[in-house]
Parts: sequence; C-alpha cells; structure tokens
Amino acid sequence: MLLQRTLTALVLAPLAILIILLSSNAVFALIVAIAFLGALWEWTQLSGLRNQILRAGLLLLAVVVFGAMWWYRATPLTPLLLALGVAWWLLACLWLRHFAFAAAPTRENLALKLLAGALVIFPAWVAITRLHANLPHGHWWTLLALVIVWVSDIGAYFSGRAFGKRKLAPQISPGKTWAGVYGAMAAGVLVAVIGGWLLDVRNSQLLGLALLAFVTVAVSIVGDLIESLMKRHSQVKDSGTLFPGHGGLMDRLDSVFAALPVFVAGLLLLGL
Repeated sequence: MLLQRTLTALVLAPLAILIILLSSNAVFALIVAIAFLGALWEWTQLSGLRNQILRAGLLLLAVVVFGAMWWYRATPLTPLLLALGVAWWLLACLWLRHFAFAAAPTRENLALKLLAGALVIFPAWVAITRLHANLPHGHWWTLLALVIVWVSDIGAYFSGRAFGKRKLAPQISPGKTWAGVYGAMAAGVLVAVIGGWLLDVRNSQLLGLALLAFVTVAVSIVGDLIESLMKRHSQVKDSGTLFPGHGGLMDRLDSVFAALPVFVAGLLLLGL
C-alpha cells in the first residue's frame, strides 16, 4: 500500500505543482472547481443520497454557485465566505466530540450532511482562488499552503508508525495517533518557516506564520477526521477509487478543504 501511495503521489504532485505555478488565476479556478465538484459528488454519496438524478442536480447547482462566487470575487462576499469556512471547522470539532450525531439515515440528517458539504467545499474554493490571485507571489503562497498539508500528512504517517501508541480518535479513525499529530505539527511548522523565509517573511511575521501553520495543521486533522466520520456513518472504507492507494478525491482533499480557509484568513490577519 505504501508503494502504491508513493507512486500515485509521484504522479499527482508534479502535475498539481505545474497547475499552481503556470496557470492563470481564471484557469486555475476552473481546474480547482472541477476537482472540487468531483469531491462534492463523492460527498453526496457519503451523505446518503443515492438518487443519481438528484446528485447530478446538486452538482449543477454547485456549478452555478462557483460561477457566482467568481463573478463576485472582488466584493465583501469573499471575506464573508472565508469567515464562514473558519467558523464551520470550529463547529466541526463539536461534531467530532459527538460523533454519533446525524448517523441515522434520515432525511433531516441527509440535509445536514449536504449543508456541511457546502461549507466544506465552497469556502475552500474561495480561499485558494483568492490566495492564487494575490500579487506578486500568490502562486507560491498557494503552493506553500498545499505543501504544508502534504508534508504534515507525511509527518503524521511516519511518526505514527514509529511512535504511535495512544489513539487520537479510535471511534472515528482507529489508525490515527497522538504521535502522528505531533509529527504532523512539527513537519508543517518547519515547512511554513522555510517557505516563509524564502518568500521574504521575517521577524514577527515569520513567528506569526509558524503559529498559523500550527493552527492550520490542527484544522487539517479535523478535516481528515470529519471525512473519516462521514465514511464511518456510511460504512465505507474510501470515498472513491479514483487514485490507487489513496481512494477518491475527498480522501485526498479532506485536509486541504479544512486548511485553506484558516490559512488564508490567517495570512490576511498577518498582513501577508
């Protein structure tokens, strides 16, 4: 499994980096929207929606929402959606504490989970497109945001395998440990400091960036756990089978969805 995951990552990572660094903001926003629509399709199934026509209708509605967010990207709608995204992930922590909430396959729980999917997907898209558009280094800041999440995931994997004994959330994701959390934090903060230094961030702002990376990694773990909770409720191992060894789009993007609004909002507060 590790070999399969590594080979898949070696193919996907360079492609993602090229898209981030070489695409115009409009092209980048379109590509990300397509990827996020794929993840939303998987989320609708995890939510318990089985009707293919209704799922397709929700995707068409999401396309309209993406278009509206792009059209109004230079308005107060953007910071409002960023704030909504941050607030959602704080609320998600409560859901993890009460992990049986909305587990029953009722219409009310389906509606709640679909609403949660919107709060997962749309603020993250606003965040990453806003970050990518920032001049003069928006492309590089976007890459740094994703690398922080990627590297923290790697740090969590290896530190968890080497030292993991105490479980983080055994009822939700039995494989995750507190040692993995510490490894993720260390790796993410280190990458943020190096990346910030290369982007000419110094002194108190660099310290602020390190703290922001710490919070971002913590929230990315919440994102991972929320998707694990959805899979636990749906009684499936992966959200899809698109990527060998990695599962579906939601399996690959769960941490990113959580990290992006927090990271971008933090950058705005730091004046970066």
